[in-house]
Amino acid sequence: MDEKVYTQSMLKDNAFEGKTIVVTGGGTGLGKAMSKYFSELSANVVITSRKIDVLKNTAEEISDETGHEVLPVQCDVSDYHQVEELLKESVEKFGKVDSLVNNAAGNFISPTERLSNRAFDVIVNIVLKGTYNCTLAFGKDWIEKKQPGTVLNIITTYAWTGSGYVVPSAVSKAGVLALTRSLAVEWAKYGIRLNAIAPGPFPTKGAWERLLPGDLVEKFDFKNKVPLRRVGEHQELANLAAYLISGFSAYINGETVTIDGGEWLQGAGQFNFLEALPKDMWDSIEKMLRKK
Repeated sequence: MDEKVYTQSMLKDNAFEGKTIVVTGGGTGLGKAMSKYFSELSANVVITSRKIDVLKNTAEEISDETGHEVLPVQCDVSDYHQVEELLKESVEKFGKVDSLVNNAAGNFISPTERLSNRAFDVIVNIVLKGTYNCTLAFGKDWIEKKQPGTVLNIITTYAWTGSGYVVPSAVSKAGVLALTRSLAVEWAKYGIRLNAIAPGPFPTKGAWERLLPGDLVEKFDFKNKVPLRRVGEHQELANLAAYLISGFSAYINGETVTIDGGEWLQGAGQFNFLEALPKDMWDSIEKMLRKK
């Protein structure tokens, strides 16, 4: 077997034909990778974020490559009214929604004592509030229509270990994990499944530049924290996501699948290593983050 088989498509062609999948944070990074793969599998894909220009460019790029329409919808997931409009537009365009992927996220590194309450709000509003807003709106619609559905939440391994220097994100992701497990039990009777993925390091240009600005990416090479001595390929996460929202995973419910090469087992708290940074470097990082 080719040792790089994980960079290849896993599911059958047309596996999602007739299915509609909504991906929050779908314009860039891992959201874009998942959306592209769903489209390759013949799904109707709706991508959403706050940046409509980015969404339109991504939608056009994916459609040109796969031959399937991708609908870009501007939406701030922390605003429940906008989420309801997202649902309405998606249903009007494609007739129904089958799956929701809660991928929208925000994060930055900082000693917690340097954070304002507003900085906390920014992350909590996107990650936790945005996830429960979308899950509630789409779930209520499915229940009312007696329609089965699947929700996939993208969390992180420090949702259960915690991690220093990313506390607003850790708090939010832990809440999303609790939401996933709770509703998996409560809503199973309606034919609604909820699962989560906890990715390890899957470098994406925008997110990683915000998390580790300047030369910190080189200084703290994540490959050295992963037992497999590599970071993740976007396709292998897209493969896992596709499996978990497909009918092939019909008996998996309330589960979190970790895909991190064994990183969290080697050392809990993904960003705890930042303890090594001196105060003057945190001052420099703060200036760089403010510019971004």
